[in-house]
Amino acid sequence: MTSRSDTATRPAARAATRSVRIRRQLAALAACGLLAVGCSKAGTAGTASGGSGSGAQAPVKVGLVYSKTGPLAAYGKQYIEGFRAGLDYATKGTGKAGGHRIELTVEDDAGDPAKAVSEAKDLIGKGCTILAGSTSSGVALQVAPVAAQNKVLFISGPAAADKITGLNKYTFRSGRQSYQDILTAASLIGKDAHGSKVTVLAQDSAFGQANVAAVKAVLGKQGATVKAVLAPPSATDLTPFAKQAKSSDPDLLFVAWAGETASALWTSLTQQDVFSSTKVVTGLDLAASYPLFGPAATKISFLSHYFDGAAGTDVERAMADAVTKAGGTPDIFTPDGFTAAQMIVHAVQGAEGSATDTSALAAALEGWSFDGVKGRLTVRAEDHALLQPMFQVKLTGAPSAPKPSVVRTLPADQVAPPVTPMAG
Repeated sequence: MTSRSDTATRPAARAATRSVRIRRQLAALAACGLLAVGCSKAGTAGTASGGSGSGAQAPVKVGLVYSKTGPLAAYGKQYIEGFRAGLDYATKGTGKAGGHRIELTVEDDAGDPAKAVSEAKDLIGKGCTILAGSTSSGVALQVAPVAAQNKVLFISGPAAADKITGLNKYTFRSGRQSYQDILTAASLIGKDAHGSKVTVLAQDSAFGQANVAAVKAVLGKQGATVKAVLAPPSATDLTPFAKQAKSSDPDLLFVAWAGETASALWTSLTQQDVFSSTKVVTGLDLAASYPLFGPAATKISFLSHYFDGAAGTDVERAMADAVTKAGGTPDIFTPDGFTAAQMIVHAVQGAEGSATDTSALAAALEGWSFDGVKGRLTVRAEDHALLQPMFQVKLTGAPSAPKPSVVRTLPADQVAPPVTPMAG
């Protein structure tokens, strides 16, 4: 039997219990307020959707795989110098985009596709949602499918192979492609190519084969007969290939060459007196190669992706100032790195908080037009080609130190490659 006094004390005991519980809840809420980022809605910790938590400021991990060493190391040096200058320019010196710090990891592929693929997979495993680089076309064509399989944004650099365009929805490019080179070369012919004989002298590589295909697609369709002379990339004695090029007796010899054997090639062509019998068109390479043309320099018609001072834009001056201040010298592929950084920063900003959502990153780039080093650039939405101006150039001055100058700037629409259906 319960006493009257016990009955009277129960409400007081219950009230005390409620008071303790309320105090504990208030203490927990206070702790949550003080810790802020540690208290989030269920299922949203570490994500941008969790409010102002840590996910909103998480770094964006970018992996850059390029040729620091190997046969294309000179190009790689230009690319990385341009990238660092572009990142500083696009982020206004903060190293951040959309509130996210850009966390960069750099790897050397040495121009080896297998090594590049291994490094790309390792970077993806470490949380990189964006990959950039690819000095070599062979590398880019192997890395791009890996990026697509892992749903990672990939921005290829100087690699010029046309097959990179439209390869998959995650792959973009920050440089030009072979088709744009060939359209520039076609503008140098000065007449319809119908009935002309054209020989392509190139290395038997992804880059060389892409040039052969592009020449056939452009000049072949105009009625020219196109032949190819392809040399193994490892070849050092290039006289046999210079002889083959001359014996084909072309009206136009288009030379597509890259790497350390350029000097040997131009020496061989001079020795075979090719310049006296045919019109020679080639792409202007890095500045160190200009003296390699020797006395033949004034006899060659050059197409140019870029040389220091070619564009005369405000962005070019900003790039040149930054690269020079850092101890470098702007050159043919410096804009490719600079542009890649601009694209990455814009993608992160345009994704509007979804910095790890690669579909959102890609969507932010598609159709984007912006002021780049070379002028107005556009990422074509249909296949991710980078539409850009190109240049006709001549070399003048002493053969030991010739200087480039722009003969004509071709607007982006005049050298735009045909749209490639998106493959994947």
